[in-house]
Amino acid sequence: MTDSPDRGSGSRQLQVEAHGLDVIGDAERKGTPRTLFWPWFGANVSILGLSYGSFALGFGISFWQALAAGVIGIVFSFLLCGFVAVAGKRGSAPTMVLSRAAYGVRGNRLPSVVSWMLTVGWETVLTALATMATATVLDRLGWGGGTGTKVVALIVVGALVVVGGVMGFDLIMRLQTVITVVTGVLTVVYIGLVADHIHWSAVSAVPSGSAQEFIGALVFMMTGFGLGWVNAAADYSRYLPRDSSGRGVVGWTTFGASVAPLLLLVFGLLLAGSSTTLNTAIAADPIGALTTILPTWFLIPFAAVAVLGLVGGAVLDIYSSGLALLAAGLRVPRYLAALLDGVLMIAGSIYIVFLTDDFLGQFIGFLTTLGVPVAAWCGVMLADLALRRRDYDEADLFRPRGRYGDVEPLPLVLTLAATAIGWGLVTNTAAGWLEWQGYLLGPLGLGGKDGSWAYANLGVLAALALGFLGTLALGRGRVRTQEAEPPSRPLDVREVPGA
Repeated sequence: MTDSPDRGSGSRQLQVEAHGLDVIGDAERKGTPRTLFWPWFGANVSILGLSYGSFALGFGISFWQALAAGVIGIVFSFLLCGFVAVAGKRGSAPTMVLSRAAYGVRGNRLPSVVSWMLTVGWETVLTALATMATATVLDRLGWGGGTGTKVVALIVVGALVVVGGVMGFDLIMRLQTVITVVTGVLTVVYIGLVADHIHWSAVSAVPSGSAQEFIGALVFMMTGFGLGWVNAAADYSRYLPRDSSGRGVVGWTTFGASVAPLLLLVFGLLLAGSSTTLNTAIAADPIGALTTILPTWFLIPFAAVAVLGLVGGAVLDIYSSGLALLAAGLRVPRYLAALLDGVLMIAGSIYIVFLTDDFLGQFIGFLTTLGVPVAAWCGVMLADLALRRRDYDEADLFRPRGRYGDVEPLPLVLTLAATAIGWGLVTNTAAGWLEWQGYLLGPLGLGGKDGSWAYANLGVLAALALGFLGTLALGRGRVRTQEAEPPSRPLDVREVPGA
């Protein structure tokens, strides 16, 4: 058995994926857990990982504190993705269909909508960054980086992302393999070219921050990496054979997703800590600022590695956002859902590229705000998965009158309560539309919105813990009742909207 990303497909003609929310049959399952390395590495090898070094230092912490926050936040959050990915091979369906086992068939529409918003937001951010990076490179080359250049760049990048999302699984797996190799090699070259800009004396002189600032950076790393993917983590493992190793699924997902961000973070911290000018520039243009320290001859290769890395992440997002939209109740084929998300993605990218001048503030606000309900959902999903001793009854995932029910009150109440508490414990002053958050910091004695805990983003951790512990404590009986029922009748394709 080989470990190619799409075993046996090398000679098969690419076509639009027919699968939507439907269950993947045994005859179509392929690969081994090791094949999960390719999509996860390809989606997270983006040059944007270097900019996270600047983002982390922006919390007012030292190099060593930022490194610890990054390592813990990245590995732990992608480990959560690994655990959720196990549900894919146990249930053969997309992530936001599998969570119906916890929330009920129609009760799951609420987390599906949140998941859709998060993935559309991420694909928009990545597309906008790729557009701005291209314009910056062309401007440095003297070819013009104005509005016309940005329009053309947006069209090209948007087309790549939309085509990948519409075509589906097979093209994505092949594309991610190419992106992995090309971006991996060129990123190493980039690091070699700018290594002389690192000055350890300046990096080591960055003062340490408080425990609250450290926690804030750690949570930001979690929301910027694994928690941004956890709601899509089973979308690729669902194609693995049922007898695939669960440990292998967890391990290869976590390793593939974490290894590139960890290496990029270290180097990004060294660069940002060495130059306050570069550190400030990254906040305005996270990718383009990295070109200012490059020799001219490498600008075109840099544009390639930047765009491909960002496209790799955006393609996975648009694929999963289409599936989430179907899970939320839209009755159209998967490729049309992906196409609709592509239109929204381009509209959002236009706003970021042409109309806003505060990317970082809005970005952090977006991650934190949606990170809270996603963390709550993740806690519920992981606890529900941990309580199960059997694979999912795949047919009942589509039947409101099946064992998983229509609307399950407990997980919905836990999610809403955890989200309400979580939003009360996070703040973001750089995004005016989020001034209402942080309403629990004062009543709970944490110093209010101006206190030392205001930017620790405790709400994300609180939502994750409440969702997990609440489900673990109160959901055991419901799971046992579900698993005691006999297998249901086979699924009729007409019962699967968007199939």
